[in-house]
Amino acid sequence: MAEIKVEGLSKEFGVGEDRVVALENVNLDVGGHVFVSVVGPSGCGKSTLLNILSGIETPSSGKVTITQDNHDAEPGYVFQAARLLPWRTVMDNLLFVQKDRSDATRARCQKYLEMVQLGDKVDKYPGELSGGMQQRVGIARAFSIEPDVLFMDEPFSHLDAITARSLRRELHDMWSQTKKTVLFVTHDVGEAVELSNRILVFAKGGKLEDDLQIDLPFPRDPAEEDVAVAKAQVLRKFEELDLIAS
Repeated sequence: MAEIKVEGLSKEFGVGEDRVVALENVNLDVGGHVFVSVVGPSGCGKSTLLNILSGIETPSSGKVTITQDNHDAEPGYVFQAARLLPWRTVMDNLLFVQKDRSDATRARCQKYLEMVQLGDKVDKYPGELSGGMQQRVGIARAFSIEPDVLFMDEPFSHLDAITARSLRRELHDMWSQTKKTVLFVTHDVGEAVELSNRILVFAKGGKLEDDLQIDLPFPRDPAEEDVAVAKAQVLRKFEELDLIAS
């Protein structure tokens, strides 16, 4: 399980009149077997934070350390779209990100495909799969490298509600079994409450406004009263911070 430490993190794009502050003096600690969601209005720096943590972008200032047992942690990443290579089969898409193609590696990839209910689709091509199935492959691919920390950027935002709900359950089962540290960006407060131990609330301008603990047992059914109450409490926090567009 990884440890993420962020100190005084800021990110700006452009200069002069075109200058945009994406993140401003963000400080946070995330570690252990936790599922942490990042929520906030559009343009509040959620995806920028994930991109910096995963090494895709560099900060303007501040410090980020991500470690596992005092060594640099191995990250995994799940994008909004699956980003599969269309000319490769499902299995070959997983093998593409591996260090080798040994029998042990193939068995590991098969294990994660079975965990997302796609164990019988190894020879299919992405074009033969539905959008939900493609995103399942993307999730299995990220888990298959067995990262220390997993970054997920709104992976279910383009899916229909029924498919997204099914994938949330599968994702949570995988998280429970693998004990990864997960940082999950979403615009859906209900999704965040259903999945998370903690919810980080960002405001426009990239300010971390609150760090909420969600102390409910798993698994969580969105229809349950306690889950609905927790969602209402988070939305109330949005109203207090004036984060809901009128």
